[in-house]
Amino acid sequence: MSNEADEHWLNRIGEVLARDSDYPLDNTLLYARIERNVVALSIFKNLGNHILYRDRDMNALCDALRALWESQSTEPRWAEIEYVIRDGHFDASFTYPDEIDPEEDEFVRRDRVVARHFGHRPILYPPPPDDDDDVFTL
Repeated sequence: MSNEADEHWLNRIGEVLARDSDYPLDNTLLYARIERNVVALSIFKNLGNHILYRDRDMNALCDALRALWESQSTEPRWAEIEYVIRDGHFDASFTYPDEIDPEEDEFVRRDRVVARHFGHRPILYPPPPDDDDDVFTL
């Protein structure tokens, strides 16, 4: 799957992830599921005794992931990417549709992927927004 376009988009993903300067870039996992017109992604930071979920630059990451996915010239296209940054380098692995159990809950699968990379530690998610935040009324 390696070509110049792929390398460009893989590097672009790393650049976008590096924008989150609140936490170190090392020990970052981007896990995404993608299909035509849909990108579902999660970013996790291994902070030692726990794993932190981050939701930064989602639009830029969706654009780069979609472009990477569309740059693949063969079918079937990959369905998931695990993009891990360690020791200043990234490693990207791809999972194809026939390698995914369609009966497995996507959140259970995601948690299993996180545990495979970072071990079984608690994952801290941001608190839900207050009821008054972002409320639209007519």
